Amino acid sequence: MDRKNDIREFLISRRAKISPEQAGIPSYGELRRVPGLRREEVAQLAGVSTDYYTRLERGSLRGVSESVLEAVASALGLDDAERAHLMDLARTANTPSRRAPRRPPQQRVRPGVLRLMDGMTGVVATVQNGRSDVLAANVLARALYGPVFEFAAPSGPGTPVRLPNQARYLFLDPGAGDFYPDWRAVAATTVAMLRSESGRNPHDRALNELVGELTTGSGLFAALWAGHDVRIHTTGAKRFHHPVAGDLSLQYETLDLPGDEGQTLFTFTAEPGSASANALAFLASWAATPPETTTAGQPAGGSTVPGVRTQALPGPRTPGKTEPRHD
Repeated sequence: MDRKNDIREFLISRRAKISPEQAGIPSYGELRRVPGLRREEVAQLAGVSTDYYTRLERGSLRGVSESVLEAVASALGLDDAERAHLMDLARTANTPSRRAPRRPPQQRVRPGVLRLMDGMTGVVATVQNGRSDVLAANVLARALYGPVFEFAAPSGPGTPVRLPNQARYLFLDPGAGDFYPDWRAVAATTVAMLRSESGRNPHDRALNELVGELTTGSGLFAALWAGHDVRIHTTGAKRFHHPVAGDLSLQYETLDLPGDEGQTLFTFTAEPGSASANALAFLASWAATPPETTTAGQPAGGSTVPGVRTQALPGPRTPGKTEPRHD
């Protein structure tokens, strides 16, 4: 990752998104040549000189105090995710790495966490890292995310086994448009989460390789990545169109694992008594029956839960929504 370019593009993109009216600056109907605020207006709001803010916007955050960064964040109207991202960019700018990025060791999920997930019957539970790799999944999660696991499965002898990755599936598998009815919204959120991760860990070789792969393979990913939007994933709802269970709307909660830096527990539940609850119960029953076939190996980072039945998934029960292309 080019830190200076990331800083420059992020600040410019945030400045372009805030209008003078939003910032409390009267425009008097004047014709403005740039969208959003001018540099001198941001500098005035932040209480710094225009030359100093211009230096920041050129990517020079080394040595900048936290109070100045907070003032700039307030001037630009940054939300919590954007403010945290700016702080991460400044932190990594102040502690540059002189060594070539190394591939981090594969993350393993602790046995106690795996047992906790297996005990969450009726709940979809996965552990993921900041690159959206699925490190572990309970039985119901493997059933729900069957298409994601199938996409990651080795395609033939000699094909390397790799972790299921939500972003890779989302942008490179044409079937993702059927699986996610709100595919474009999910895509934007996923890219924003990867952007946040890149701010925290700019020298993560695996993350950089993933971004390069997706930028080359998907024009939409490249466009979203260039937007520099960031997001903190906490809670919300997500819709699925599952090939076995049909349509589901599930509420998700996330929990960062304090003893395992970089790992997050994702859980999905359905509103009691709803059609989605019935569909999830049907999927749980289907997942509990003896599998006809299983995926080779243990792609979920050493999890001991069973693999997904790759040949037991029938076609969609109802017509899906397929994006023509993801680029």
